[in-house]
Amino acid sequence: MSHLVLSQLTKTYAGGSDAVRGVSFMATQGEFIVLVGPSGCGKSTTLRMIAGLEEATSGDILIGGKRVNDLAPKDRDVAMVFQNYALYPHLSVYENIAFPLLIKKTDKAIIDREVRSVAELLSINRLLDRKPKELSGGERQRVALGRAIVRKPQVFLFDEPLSNLDAALRTEMRAELKSLQQRLGTTMVYVTHDQTEAMTMGDTIVVMNKGLVEQTGSPREIYETPKTAFVARFLGAPTINMIKGTLKTIGENTLFTSGGFSIPIAGISVEDNREVFLGIRPESFMVGTCSTDSNATIEGTVLLVERLGSVTHCYIEYPSAERGKIAATLIHHETKPQIGDRMSIIVREQGLHIFDAATGVRL
Repeated sequence: MSHLVLSQLTKTYAGGSDAVRGVSFMATQGEFIVLVGPSGCGKSTTLRMIAGLEEATSGDILIGGKRVNDLAPKDRDVAMVFQNYALYPHLSVYENIAFPLLIKKTDKAIIDREVRSVAELLSINRLLDRKPKELSGGERQRVALGRAIVRKPQVFLFDEPLSNLDAALRTEMRAELKSLQQRLGTTMVYVTHDQTEAMTMGDTIVVMNKGLVEQTGSPREIYETPKTAFVARFLGAPTINMIKGTLKTIGENTLFTSGGFSIPIAGISVEDNREVFLGIRPESFMVGTCSTDSNATIEGTVLLVERLGSVTHCYIEYPSAERGKIAATLIHHETKPQIGDRMSIIVREQGLHIFDAATGVRL
């Protein structure tokens, strides 16, 4: 049974501006849902409507089978963690965590037990007497989490909670949050613009663009079979390579061609000379030599090399590609490309993506 359901949720502001347009998805009990997309795509507005901080123009929000559109935020049984932590500066860590129970007039003995239990879960026992100004960013985020956890809500809502942390701490907190979610078994909805957070944390990813849901699925499904060119471009680092060209039918075969580059495309049948984008992930290349005879070879001058230990990202000049260059990822490779070198890369025929040039929809 679905624990959280959004059905055709829409938010229209005064003047007719649509921030969210017919968003629908569902989450089972204990599922980690990530809403991801660029700034202004409607993901935070969607989260705020679930919390009751924004009123939905139309559509339904159901939590535990109950429609909550008309309930006040305090009555929806959700807890929200914000980007800026929103801690009370004059209260101690203990008092900040205890605050939701204090306003419910919970027995003091129960409050003490729950606060200390949550503090132990988050490894902040030693900080209970400190004020927020005495804490690091990561410690403040744990306190904000503790304040949410102590409420024992049906759904946790996270609005870009790690964006204020440095890169190393973000990585650490991602792992901790995912581990915490698995231990608590509570449904979580997490908003981010960071694709790495989406791919590493989400059981299910909802990719949003201009107020619409472009695709919903597991991280692997969305990465390997993106439904639109937007989804393909948004997830993946370096971003997917897009080469504009045409599809031609030769006998029973379909061939993608772009300048002197061509490659057979399996499992697709469209009208001849259809304009499309060929999407190639950076890891879908093999390094060749400039003398290779393969038509599926791209040759160009190396513009940039990014060496990241076992992985090297190599950017090769190629005018037919978006941004005028191709990104190739080399893993544990003996080749040591240098800027200015001539380099050939051979496209693997597996894992290619074809999108209609006009609509961006996967073919």
